[in-house]
Amino acid sequence: WTGLEVKKQTNMFAIDLFFMKMVLQLCMSNLSKVFASLSEKVWIWIGVRSLRGSTARKTERDSCKGNIQTPIPTSVNYHFTRVCNYKCGFCFHTAKTSFVLPIEEAKKGLRLLKQSGMEKINFSGGEPFLHERGEFLGQLVQFCKQDLQLPSVSIVSNGSMIREKWFQRYGEYLDILAISCDSFNEETNSLIGRRQGKKSHLENIYKVQNWCKEYKVAFKINSVINTFNVGEDMRDCIRELNPVRWKVFQCLIIEGENAGENALREAEKFVISDQQFQDFLDRHSDMECLVPESNQKMRDSYLILDEYMRFLDCTGGRKDPSKSILDVGVENAIMFSGFDEKMFIKRGGKYTWSKADMKLEW
Repeated sequence: WTGLEVKKQTNMFAIDLFFMKMVLQLCMSNLSKVFASLSEKVWIWIGVRSLRGSTARKTERDSCKGNIQTPIPTSVNYHFTRVCNYKCGFCFHTAKTSFVLPIEEAKKGLRLLKQSGMEKINFSGGEPFLHERGEFLGQLVQFCKQDLQLPSVSIVSNGSMIREKWFQRYGEYLDILAISCDSFNEETNSLIGRRQGKKSHLENIYKVQNWCKEYKVAFKINSVINTFNVGEDMRDCIRELNPVRWKVFQCLIIEGENAGENALREAEKFVISDQQFQDFLDRHSDMECLVPESNQKMRDSYLILDEYMRFLDCTGGRKDPSKSILDVGVENAIMFSGFDEKMFIKRGGKYTWSKADMKLEW
C-alpha cells in the first residue's frame, strides 16, 4: 500500500472505532436506565413488604396488648410484717424476715394503690399488732380511712396482742376486725400451735368480740380447717360470737412457706382432702355467716402484698414476688401477681365491707 492508502485505511478504522464507541455508550446508557428502573421497583416492593410486615406485627402486638387487661386492685391484703408470736403449723406466710417498711414509705405505697382503684385494704401478718405494739398498724388504719377515705379498712389478727386502748384511739377508723380461730377446744389450739404460753386463745377472742361491739367494729372469724379440727362442730360457739362473716379456709400448701426444703413449717400433716373439707361445710351449712374457701378458690383470687410491697404470685404453688410497687408502680407490678379477677368475684370477694353500710346493731 502507498502512503495515501495507509492513511485512508487508518482514518476509516478510526471512524469505525468512534461509531462503535458511540453505540456502546448508548447501550450502556439504556442498560443503566433499565437497571435503575428495576432497582427502584425492587426497593419499592421490599419497602412495601417491610411496611406491611411491620404494620402486621404492630397490629398483632396491639391486639395482644388489648387482650391483656391490667387488674384493678379493688381489694388488697398487705402483710406488712412476717413476725408472729404464734407457731401455727400450717402457716403459709412465715417469719422469713423481720423487715417492716418505714411508715412514710408504707403510706406512699397505699396512696399509689388508692390511685389505681383500691377500695379495701386488709392488714395482716405475721401478727400485725406485734410491731410497735399496734401503733404502726393504728396509724396506717387511720391514714387509710381518714386521708385516703377508703370504703373499707380491715385487719386479720390472732387477737392475743390487742388492747382496749387501741380501740379507744383507732377503733372509729376500722371497719372489720377478723380474729383467727381454728378450734373452740384449747387442746386442739395447742396442737395446731395457735397459742402463746399458758394464755387462753379463746378468752382473747371473747374479749376482743366485746370490744368490737363496744367500739363499733364489725367482728369476723377466720378458721383454717385441717386434720386436727375437721371433725369439730363449731356451730354453737359461732352463734354465740355472732360474727358478720365466718371465713372457712381449707388448709393450703405453699412451697417455701409451709412445705419444701427451705420452709419454716411442715404443713403436710395438716392437709385434708376436698371431701373432708366438704363434709365440714355440710355439717355447718345452716350457718348464714359461713363463707367457704377451698384451695381452688383461695390460691389465685387474693392480691397479696408482702413486707416490701411486692405482689406475690401463688399460681405455681409458691409465692413468687413481683417488683415493689414503690419502684415500678402498681400497674407494672400487678401484672406479675397471678391475680384471677374472675375467681375473686366468684368466691364473693366483693361484699358489703364498709361498716357504714352493714346497718349493724351495736
